[in-house]
Amino acid sequence: MSEPTAFTVITRYRVRDFALWIEQAKQALMPLASQPLCLGAEVCASIDDPTLTLIVTRWASVGDYRRAMASFDVKLHTVPLLSQSIDEPSAFEVLHHHGPDGVMDWNSARAYDADHVDLGAAAADHVRPRTDPA
Repeated sequence: MSEPTAFTVITRYRVRDFALWIEQAKQALMPLASQPLCLGAEVCASIDDPTLTLIVTRWASVGDYRRAMASFDVKLHTVPLLSQSIDEPSAFEVLHHHGPDGVMDWNSARAYDADHVDLGAAAADHVRPRTDPA
């Protein structure tokens, strides 16, 4: 298979009032979790640090996640909470899966030049044409 069939988003949070934050997170997560092709959503707490929490969502694809984020209800109810997350990378493509349904591997769908071409520079004269790796 060439593309991952799942995409995971993990956002971490530092919270002061744990009980209040958990209730807010559960309410904020409902519109996001009800979006088409959301494979699951979880609110988690660290067992080692009482101020560290996270939200994990799983999607059929990155496109499904992006479409979900464009939903009016998600923008209104979920994005305000997500915007409070720790500023760090949060989106991950699945490359290996080992579970009850078997073992599966996928190639990364990340662009081969992602570390070398900035947004808006893809059409520049100095960008070499894409060639598929052998």
